Amino acid sequence: MTKLNGYDLSRSWFDFAFEHPDLISPNHAALFFFAIENCNRLGWKKQFGLPATMAMEAIGIRSYNTYKKVFDDLVEWGFFKLVQKSKNQYSSNVIALSIFEGAIDKALDKALTKHSTKHPTKQKEYNKTIEQLTLEQEDDEFKEVIENWLQYKKEKGQAYKPKGLEQFIIHLKALSKNNVKVADAIIKQSMRNNWAGIFELKDQPKEPEQKVIYPDLQEVFKGKTI
Repeated sequence: MTKLNGYDLSRSWFDFAFEHPDLISPNHAALFFFAIENCNRLGWKKQFGLPATMAMEAIGIRSYNTYKKVFDDLVEWGFFKLVQKSKNQYSSNVIALSIFEGAIDKALDKALTKHSTKHPTKQKEYNKTIEQLTLEQEDDEFKEVIENWLQYKKEKGQAYKPKGLEQFIIHLKALSKNNVKVADAIIKQSMRNNWAGIFELKDQPKEPEQKVIYPDLQEVFKGKTI
């Protein structure tokens, strides 16, 4: 018999959960993984006690009837082997953990594989969008500014679709009045404040007002007859 370990037990659980979403609840997962943790701390004993009061407190179940229903389900599904039944809620059930053999793991494996193959496709589309809208004009001085902003959005788990990116570029150039240095300051302002969008620069230094110097009229007309 293969020695139990947390990985195999958790994989068995998620295979079952994927196949039976109508049966499982967060309480089932919480109790099963608490039992795994308890078994691990006991050095992976084949049989061990699982006190109801301790388990209920650990996973946040207040009703003993709810706990008993969850526990009985895990026994019925084959995750717990009931070695010795408790006499009441204040005594321990003695159980042994087991790997459920009935789950069809191919369905979950297939779903995970399908998701992983979709992600590179989306990434290629995203890269193509960047190329179309930033690399078409090689002489565009805004190119580096735009790429820095796209990298920032990527790190936040956000991405533009082609039309959205096009409108962003138009908006950035309008805000900066087509000044690349101002555009760079605008995106850095958003990055610094962890903003999702771009806004007009705040606290911009104002140009000093030109002081108008009026001539001294007495000096102008000195010695002249008006």
